[in-house]
Amino acid sequence: MPTGLLGLKLGMTQVFDETGAMVPVTVLKAGPCVVLQVKTPERDAYGAVQLGFVDKPRHRGTQPERGHVRKAGTEPKRYVREFGLLEDEALEPGQELTVAALEGVRCVDVTGLTKGRGFTGVMRRHGFKGHPGSHGTERKHRASGSVGTRFPQHTRKGARMAGHMGAARRTVRNLEVVRIDQENHLLVVKGSVPGPRGGLVMICRGRYRRKA
Repeated sequence: MPTGLLGLKLGMTQVFDETGAMVPVTVLKAGPCVVLQVKTPERDAYGAVQLGFVDKPRHRGTQPERGHVRKAGTEPKRYVREFGLLEDEALEPGQELTVAALEGVRCVDVTGLTKGRGFTGVMRRHGFKGHPGSHGTERKHRASGSVGTRFPQHTRKGARMAGHMGAARRTVRNLEVVRIDQENHLLVVKGSVPGPRGGLVMICRGRYRRKA
């Protein structure tokens, strides 16, 4: 089986455990994913499985995309990613993988693209305190201050300044699996997941760590 699946982030909610404590959870739609290609060390120099998720209109796919998915007998996919193979199991192009592949997994690693915040200042991007609101300060309350123009006569490399924030790939590891709904292809994990509602996520098997 592959080490993970593709899915979408549906949103956050809360559930109650056996003791009645409220647990914040994220609901993910995991699969169904279609096997588009199986790569082998003999032919491709490494072993992996290529999965496709969410159909897109055929006229939206390029000719190479159509020819690639034709071997699997499916439509062009919006999302195509590769995963390593967990064990030597025969997977064939066109085979469908569902959230049932994660049955028995205690925790997962979820990778997503964080929300894009655009061009932001230093107070929002880096948590700068800002300048005082009194004692003669005028129109400089949220500025960054000196960036080293007097000494050492240039801007230091890596200085925290205003710029693009968000839209970065992030991975949250060892999220506990709370519930699996195979009928509706839903995976409920404890905690938050990077990205907006409807964003693509990669769900990989994590390593369970016993709590001290």
